[in-house]
Amino acid sequence: MSRPPKCRRVEFMPELTFFKPAGVPLAELEEVQLTVEELEAIRLKDLLGLEQEGCAEKMGVSRPTYHRILSSARSKVAEALVNGKAIRVEGGNFEVVVRNFKCFKCNKQFQMPCGTGVRGAEMTCPDCQSDEVFRVNSDGEPFGCRWQKRQNKKVNE
Repeated sequence: MSRPPKCRRVEFMPELTFFKPAGVPLAELEEVQLTVEELEAIRLKDLLGLEQEGCAEKMGVSRPTYHRILSSARSKVAEALVNGKAIRVEGGNFEVVVRNFKCFKCNKQFQMPCGTGVRGAEMTCPDCQSDEVFRVNSDGEPFGCRWQKRQNKKVNE
């Protein structure tokens, strides 16, 4: 008996989850189901242009596992395009990766899924509207270039 698949990390949740050929009534269409992690594999490799090693790391799987996910996804998309089938994106075995933030004015901590909302540099606190919002790790400690620049500026003042 095989072990259950490892949960894949996904940074992007699609808003549109159904695609169909124009001019063909839905009742006459067959569907191909693409899982959320298969869509993520295509997004990382074909849209963002990352190397497979980097894609595998982002998804939290081995490179051979990533390759199998990507091959399956591409095969399904090709089948839908060549044979005029609809594509439905749903299901899978995944967790959405979130970004952790902290407002250093009011100390509010909050999360946002990757790929949603404004960039971290443009983030304001949802409570006090301060721009003293920085990305933090799971322990609540700030990190990243913006935080380093802020610390350097304080030292030089």
